[in-house]
Amino acid sequence: MPTLRFREDRPTLIGVIHLPPLPGSIRYGGLDISTIIDFAVRNARVLDEAGFDGVILENFNDYPFKARVRDPETIASMAVIAREVVKTVTIPVGINLLRNSGPEAAAVAIVVGASFIRSNAYCEAVVSAEGILEPVAREVMETMTRLNSKITVLADVFVKHGSPLHRMTIEDVAKDCVERDLADALVVTGPRTGEPPDPLLVRRVVKAVSAKVLVGSGITPNNVSDYKDAHGFIVGTYLKDEEGQIDSVKARQLVGAVKQLGK
Repeated sequence: MPTLRFREDRPTLIGVIHLPPLPGSIRYGGLDISTIIDFAVRNARVLDEAGFDGVILENFNDYPFKARVRDPETIASMAVIAREVVKTVTIPVGINLLRNSGPEAAAVAIVVGASFIRSNAYCEAVVSAEGILEPVAREVMETMTRLNSKITVLADVFVKHGSPLHRMTIEDVAKDCVERDLADALVVTGPRTGEPPDPLLVRRVVKAVSAKVLVGSGITPNNVSDYKDAHGFIVGTYLKDEEGQIDSVKARQLVGAVKQLGK
């Protein structure tokens, strides 16, 4: 499976597939796992063919979330779904297990041949609707050590749907996340899903660290040029149609808008 690499000619573009409720979720309605696999593979192909640089599989519809996913059914389901996507697409595949299951996501990614994870509270304590999210950087690194493998870690700072339990500036959190907790890249979001961050906040993080910085919420073709400092974008909400599928027209429009930033 290809490794996630950041482009030099334009910002890197990663699409998010919001999976239907998985087994183990209280919203799981008995949908056959093969149907969920077909959904994930079909949507991943749309992103691949549109020109995206990576795809994240996310258990977005498993809300209300636990702080950590402990349900074996959910972890097993994500693994078999991800494995089929990895076998199908040519772009790197990532895993995000909400709300803050970085170690579990890392284990799934390594075992199935995916190449990266996103972790919502990787390097700071956050209060959220799911309770207190404790940083998981050490556990993620321990997972990699046990499995003798390295995957790329995209770590949120001042993550959406949460509030930091500290008085540090975003610059100091970003520096610690990279220098002390070994995150490969950082993600800056708006306050909620689908809402963009303040462009100034993104610029502050870019200036604070040598690592790559991605915008992780609220990106559309209309506002992508506001974030010329960013090294990449993670996009989910904009791409979906009314049924939760990836809209191929929207996907290609966003790729076109991002390519314009490289000219």
